[in-house]
Amino acid sequence: QVDLVESGGGLVQPGGSLRLSCAGSGRTFSSRSVGWFRQVPGKEREFVTACNWNGDLSKYSDSVNGRFTISRDNSKNTVYLEMNNLKAEDTGVYTCAARLWGHISGNMNDYKWWGQGTQVTVSS
Repeated sequence: QVDLVESGGGLVQPGGSLRLSCAGSGRTFSSRSVGWFRQVPGKEREFVTACNWNGDLSKYSDSVNGRFTISRDNSKNTVYLEMNNLKAEDTGVYTCAARLWGHISGNMNDYKWWGQGTQVTVSS
């Protein structure tokens, strides 16, 4: 079992930055690939980024590539999402998820455990 808790969301102006955290519980969290997804009301959940168990492999959606960075500190059982140059279209509920097994994936159906999400609002 893996429990995930996100934090770090909030209101930020366009062009600003935020860092989200995804704290995982359980001894096996550090061996899991982890992804970040986001959703706005009325739209489907979309893939943002993912990394493998030690963070040396990552994948980004085209919309955030070059602005967002995923990283992890397995000594703290935490995965981070650094978001820079935020835009209004980045607004949404950001949720982290962990895979049961396998490498990084942009398909949300590949993820077994999900957090509750944290709201990110980009507005002036």
